[in-house]
Amino acid sequence: MSTAGLPNIILIMTDQQRADTIAAMGAHWMQTPHLDRLVQEGTAFEHCVVTSPVCVGARAGLFTGKYPHGCQVFSNFQPWQPTWVSSLANAGYHCMSIGKMHINPYDALGGFHQRLPMENKDRPLFLEERDRAFYDEWDKALRARKLEKPTRYTRFRDDPEGFQRALGVFPWALDDDMHPDHFIGDTACWWIGDRKNTDPLFLQIGFPGPHPPYDPTPEALARYEGVAMPPALESVGGPESLPAAQQRLRENMCRMEIDSIAWRTDATPAEIDNLRRHYAANVTMIDEQVGRIMAALDARGYLDNALVIFTSDHADALGDYGHIQKWTMYDTVVQVPLVVWSRNLPVRQQKLPDLVQLFDVAPTILEAAGLPVPPDFEARSLWPRLKDDKAAPVRDVVYSELARDHIQTGSEFIIMRRCTQWKLVMYLDDDFGELYDLTADPGETRNLWDDDAHRTLRERLQRETMTWYLRGTLQAGRKPGRKPQGALRA
Repeated sequence: MSTAGLPNIILIMTDQQRADTIAAMGAHWMQTPHLDRLVQEGTAFEHCVVTSPVCVGARAGLFTGKYPHGCQVFSNFQPWQPTWVSSLANAGYHCMSIGKMHINPYDALGGFHQRLPMENKDRPLFLEERDRAFYDEWDKALRARKLEKPTRYTRFRDDPEGFQRALGVFPWALDDDMHPDHFIGDTACWWIGDRKNTDPLFLQIGFPGPHPPYDPTPEALARYEGVAMPPALESVGGPESLPAAQQRLRENMCRMEIDSIAWRTDATPAEIDNLRRHYAANVTMIDEQVGRIMAALDARGYLDNALVIFTSDHADALGDYGHIQKWTMYDTVVQVPLVVWSRNLPVRQQKLPDLVQLFDVAPTILEAAGLPVPPDFEARSLWPRLKDDKAAPVRDVVYSELARDHIQTGSEFIIMRRCTQWKLVMYLDDDFGELYDLTADPGETRNLWDDDAHRTLRERLQRETMTWYLRGTLQAGRKPGRKPQGALRA
């Protein structure tokens, strides 16, 4: 098969990055010049919603083109294998992954020719698990430098109360170049510069940040000194106005110290502001590495014919509604950045208010490579909107799904339906859920589930959601195939 003219495809992913973290997308408090450039020169989607608000569920969906009910991956510990990466490899692409994929097992190739994996920043190697511990590329580099890996057990080793007060905020104390996000940027630039530019390239780069712990270098943090962060959103009526599963989640986060966060529901506005400045600094560090990677790709000629996609797997509540991290269906958790850039392919310069889903990236990549989209994909290509701002949006409704795991223990299954105006969240084992009017209440602060004036609407949305779910479960794998259209060119 001839590979002449096939575009290089670069997929850059962060972990747990909110949609409101790019200055050019309206986040005036952020410093993101390199991401701003991608936004200004490409297409940026303002409402990209993940198919699951946890790492593996969202990533499995992206690399299979299916919702969790379609690929049967609901939690962070279920094994999965990408399918469409192998299609690129079979078509002549050299497929390389650097950094975080969060595939299970951690070192699975997943269709790539080669991987240099790095997993969560805070992944302690428990003494009782040393016989089966996974040492990634960062672990090896730290060991080579004789540096102790920072974990929840090494920070504040002699000051347990300090750890409890920190809320997951730990300014980086080792060599700057050994910060995990710097490490991924350095590794990617080294690999790009060292490779012979022959076969078309599919390069996936996975940054571990800004996933907690919130650990920017002092230099990056200094850039946000005195910068006011947006205050945390609060639900009208407090936690009692929300489903019991959310209250259980907050309890678990306070008790379990996930990802080095000893969460407290009584965190003060000043503490939340400090946490958010550390998070913002983490994003700025990644932005700098994105700039370095783009420069390295350009220097080797990869960007002359390339599709570059920047996104994240899910976001972070950062104190909104009394929550931290993910596992909820608020927009601050399920919406992520999605920016598509190309120098030569027909990608318009535009910001689109469309509702799209993270896994829509999958058929978009395959069509760029001139490959057919598998008939069982539930994802939809973004190319109609990338090429033509007059084309109809690819979706008018988006969904997200979440099952019970060791952290979200309050509900067996949660499903969200969102359109432009209404968001419905259903809990399998609870007659009480969530309903928000996003036009009147974009911050999702007033739950209308039990509001008599909205009862008929709620029941209709419930029926539509269950019909969608059942139809999708029954029809997965039965959709008619699509013919390849040939590689996209300028």
